[in-house]
Amino acid sequence: MDDDSRRRRTRGEGRESYVFIGVVAERFGVHPQTLRLYEREGLIQPARSSGNTRLYDRETVERLEMILTLTRDLGVNLAGVEVILDLRSRLSQMEGEVGRLMQAFRAMAAEHATRAAASSGAMIVHPRGPLVRRGE
Repeated sequence: MDDDSRRRRTRGEGRESYVFIGVVAERFGVHPQTLRLYEREGLIQPARSSGNTRLYDRETVERLEMILTLTRDLGVNLAGVEVILDLRSRLSQMEGEVGRLMQAFRAMAAEHATRAAASSGAMIVHPRGPLVRRGE
């Protein structure tokens, strides 16, 4: 196996695909030691093979791309990158919670509208519309 094909190997056909540290380093123009530093700092967490080789999946590569954009293009230091990534993670969690709350609210509003329709003169709440008084 020649050097070029060895660097381009990926793991897993039909399931999650991984690339080796050398491929990722080459793709982004960084030294593999930089990737190891990011791992030590807790910014990325590549998977490991049974032989303890670092395996980078698509999600880790996308996270690395964000880290490099923040550090190279925006001049953010690693402590700032950590804060930004943490805030981004917390924002995603909150968005999920808001989505679940909105679903619950819509379900309650629909249930309320159904009950209100049964009694005359009651206010009808449409889950995605304005409040309307029945008979108006």
